[in-house]
Amino acid sequence: MTYRSGFLPQPVVRFTGERGDDGELLDGYLTSFVNVSRVQAIQSIDEYAVALDDWLYVLSRLGFHARHISLHGQLKVWHRRQVAGVTLMFRHMDLILGDIVLLWNIWNPQRMAVDLGTGLERLAWARTLQDWNELIFGRLAGAASRSTLDALRTATLLIGNGIMPAARGAGGVTRRVLGALDRECVRLGVSAAVRSSHAYWSSITTLRVPWPVIVAVIEREITDRPLHTVGWRKCHDEPSAAHT
Repeated sequence: MTYRSGFLPQPVVRFTGERGDDGELLDGYLTSFVNVSRVQAIQSIDEYAVALDDWLYVLSRLGFHARHISLHGQLKVWHRRQVAGVTLMFRHMDLILGDIVLLWNIWNPQRMAVDLGTGLERLAWARTLQDWNELIFGRLAGAASRSTLDALRTATLLIGNGIMPAARGAGGVTRRVLGALDRECVRLGVSAAVRSSHAYWSSITTLRVPWPVIVAVIEREITDRPLHTVGWRKCHDEPSAAHT
């Protein structure tokens, strides 16, 4: 049932982040982030409880007091092909940190596993209470809109793993991500943002493609994009004086 087990930090790309009325991702959400999980085959529900208790200990060592941690959700069983499960969310105060999932094989319910996961960036945010943009984008925060910086961060991960922009297939995801870029925001190039993102992702996993190649791919994609597909996003999150 489980193909990998243990402590698994894994960069992921998801388009499910919550957005505001202006279409920008809300604080705490990214298109790409590091999913930190513990995946382990278990023999009984008692081991599920032990995994949760271990996680509470880890959180307490990070400064999250157990009395401020709560679980919520429904015990309704979901099904996905041959796997069934129950998912509970855990939060610190009012901030959701992640989830813990009990999984089992539909045809052999004794084959169980626990999957406990959280986003590394969200965990750091909850721990430090730092401004979200500054935490994620560092010195580049405010240099462009959050959508543009998020897109460059995600494109660096995808292209760094060899997923080049294309009309269909996996490359279509990369092209979709790059569609969030505004040519006006990156007229002076994307190397600073790509270098920063490349260094971050490389601290988690090995990227196959060096950052100069990623820069060239992104800038070529922007240059080749038809004019009617660019310019629909603002460069900065704050309105300029001309529009106030």
